[in-house]
Amino acid sequence: MLADIRKLAGDAAARHVGLGAFNVVLLEHGEAQVAAAESCGLPVILQLSQNAVKYHHGRLRPIGSAVLRLAEEARVPVVAHLDHAEDIDLCKAAVDLGFTSIMYDGSKLADAENRRSTAEITQWCHDRGVSVEAELGEVGGKNGVHDPSARTNPDDAAHFVTDTGVDLLAVAVGSSHAMTSRDAALDNDLIARIAAAVPVPLVLHGSSGVSDAGMRAAIRAGMTKINVSTHLNVVYTEMVRRDLAAGPELVDPRKYSRGGNAAVQAEVERLLRMYSTPVAAAVDS
Repeated sequence: MLADIRKLAGDAAARHVGLGAFNVVLLEHGEAQVAAAESCGLPVILQLSQNAVKYHHGRLRPIGSAVLRLAEEARVPVVAHLDHAEDIDLCKAAVDLGFTSIMYDGSKLADAENRRSTAEITQWCHDRGVSVEAELGEVGGKNGVHDPSARTNPDDAAHFVTDTGVDLLAVAVGSSHAMTSRDAALDNDLIARIAAAVPVPLVLHGSSGVSDAGMRAAIRAGMTKINVSTHLNVVYTEMVRRDLAAGPELVDPRKYSRGGNAAVQAEVERLLRMYSTPVAAAVDS
């Protein structure tokens, strides 16, 4: 069923658990993610990024409509979310298509312009019943221009939410996008200070580079929406490479993708269960 991220994230934040958000590059990714969520009876966020739309020849409607159908037909709550959209027109197109949540990324803009443009698109989305996530500052690794040493100031974060009215806020606390190793060191004290200062759920981008223990600690400190993309790509690609090496005669993608899709489904289910475990119990175990 198509769900409202504000309710899901608010409930998760109140219970000090995480909410899994996974990027869809190919339709099979979304299918595996929904199957995992249904298997463990937990909500999930399907994320379609601006870069993924670009990969699909700049056409939002075909892949976006597929994501929406997956959400609507799921037996668990599923959010259809536009991720890292710098293009205002793309944000509006996703809303018009039926997406229930967008992330407007104005983090490359000057601070005043970021606040102004974020406030404008947030009001436009709210008028249509759609939630908005934004990013303050730059999260490491994005497009090669961010540095993992970037940090969000708690007071700045609180003022940003007041100025813009956003529903969720992505912050820089030590993670980096596109990491294939899981050794990023998060600043959990900073996460806790931001969570105490900001009245909306926090979002961690670059979670692929964070270990299981690191994620449990970050959720305990105050992170709610946990974005994962590269890690699942690694899981999928490793399995496909193994199957192709074992069967050099394989030419049908339905056959050599099957193992990769199954591996993604299993890993999403594992992560959803881990994120949704009450953090005190998860960390102490």
